[in-house]
Amino acid sequence: MNEPHKRDRLRLAVKRRQECDVVLSCEQSLPRRNLVVRALLCNLFIVLLLAARVSHAADPVHQQIDRLIEAKITGPVAPRSPDAEFIRRVTLDLAGRIPTADETRSFLQDDSKDKREALIERLLSGPEYATAMAGLFNVMLMERRGENADWDRFLKTSFAANQPWNELVRQILLPSADNEESRGSAWFYKRRLEKSGQQPTDYAGLTRDVGRLFLGVDLQCAECHDHLMIDDYKQQEFQGLFSVYKNVSIRNEKFPAINEKSITEKLEFISVFGSEHQVTGPRIPFGAEFEIPPPPEEQPKKKPDPNAPPAFSSLKLIAANLPSPENSLFCRNSANRIWFALMGQGLVEPLDQFHSDNQATHPEVLNLLATEFAAHEFDLKWLLRQIILSETYQRSSRTSEETIEGTYARARLRRLTADQHLASLLVATGNLQRLLPSESEPSEQYTELQKEFLSAFAAEPKEPALSYAPAVKQALFQLNESQFLNLLTPQENNLTERIAKLQPRDVIDECFLSIFSRLPTVSERELAIDQIPDNEASRAARIQRLVWAMLTSIEFAVNH
Repeated sequence: MNEPHKRDRLRLAVKRRQECDVVLSCEQSLPRRNLVVRALLCNLFIVLLLAARVSHAADPVHQQIDRLIEAKITGPVAPRSPDAEFIRRVTLDLAGRIPTADETRSFLQDDSKDKREALIERLLSGPEYATAMAGLFNVMLMERRGENADWDRFLKTSFAANQPWNELVRQILLPSADNEESRGSAWFYKRRLEKSGQQPTDYAGLTRDVGRLFLGVDLQCAECHDHLMIDDYKQQEFQGLFSVYKNVSIRNEKFPAINEKSITEKLEFISVFGSEHQVTGPRIPFGAEFEIPPPPEEQPKKKPDPNAPPAFSSLKLIAANLPSPENSLFCRNSANRIWFALMGQGLVEPLDQFHSDNQATHPEVLNLLATEFAAHEFDLKWLLRQIILSETYQRSSRTSEETIEGTYARARLRRLTADQHLASLLVATGNLQRLLPSESEPSEQYTELQKEFLSAFAAEPKEPALSYAPAVKQALFQLNESQFLNLLTPQENNLTERIAKLQPRDVIDECFLSIFSRLPTVSERELAIDQIPDNEASRAARIQRLVWAMLTSIEFAVNH
């Protein structure tokens, strides 16, 4: 089957449920006595709807994004971001750091019309892309629950090979200790199944995390009863997934593996608000139950091997059906989280609150991204490229006119993640190669700096890293932490040593290019030059204070 036809079939699979919702809403609005008229009108409505979509179907997805976003903007729109703003933003998003002064200077001097497209391709194919994506998804999926070398290697290898996102998720949901390349995927389960002190294994927490991270539904409040505020979240949705995970455990050998007991009967549960006993088989939330096969007529008398594969594996069914192009929740949640990572706000927020009473701000955009992501076989680079190519992504965050929040009329200011912030500090001060000559062999000084920095700037363990508010401990770190202040000391061709002998104007320009990824304005240059004395005795200290002030500024701490 050729590629376009294959994508068309995938698009239809994802859209099928969306069109069913349209049919149901049509049927509910017409008298039940006229079934023929109802059917004809519903079919006509769908045909007209599809025809409207097809008229622009040939346009690249990034242009379709812009058209759908702009259709809802009623006020002023920010202009396209200047080149300096763009290279900083996209390098942070795809390489996990700010650009170097040389990279910025080269990009600003480039007169070619397609230089933005070329930059995007260089970053997507560059060596830092896999590390940046591994960092992003490690924090998203593990939420600072600790580090694991095999997990880190699994993520980096997967993103370096541009493994389809649904296949990566499938390996997480069904880890194998026998596969050397993917055995690190067991860390997602293992860390959550580990007991904490005298506390029992948190099977309910694992169930909740699978639902909210991979489907965008937080079913925590539906564990003991139907959700009191969200009609869609029924107790059976939680219990159906829980029936899968209450049967898994850790097998601690040389490489951790996941054991699974075979399910032989449905799970019985009862609401705390009632007395009626209910049952459910294993299921993906909002999907059909998996049928439990009947046990063999003659059960063997010997005790089964606990390490042997189960006769009926519900984990295999979860892994096969949850990350599927036909699972619209998986597709929409995946697209929404990637949009959030690039745009600073989700099309659905909170990210784990997908339900009928919490519609997307731009449902057509979400449907487009979910459908096309699946149609392109969950190619993450393809999706990142389409969003970044859009004018919506490339708008400036600075505008003289007031824009309406949430409309994407301007770029949203995004606090740097803790990992981006640390990497950018090392790039800006010129200490990256000295402290981190290779990822596999970080220096002792880097390891200590990373530990202290993440303690001050990262979200608390088990907390979603969705916002990054300033805190007192961050200010104290920047004021007093010797590991941070040592970055400003002139040494081994770092920034402060490199600019020590330059003329004041060149000192200022190099500081701005290295730290803010832009040249200073006339007024900024004049103000800063006054801080650089001719007296050599105090010159070095003044330069260090200037660099410190720029590194601790809001402009450096945000992606704008």
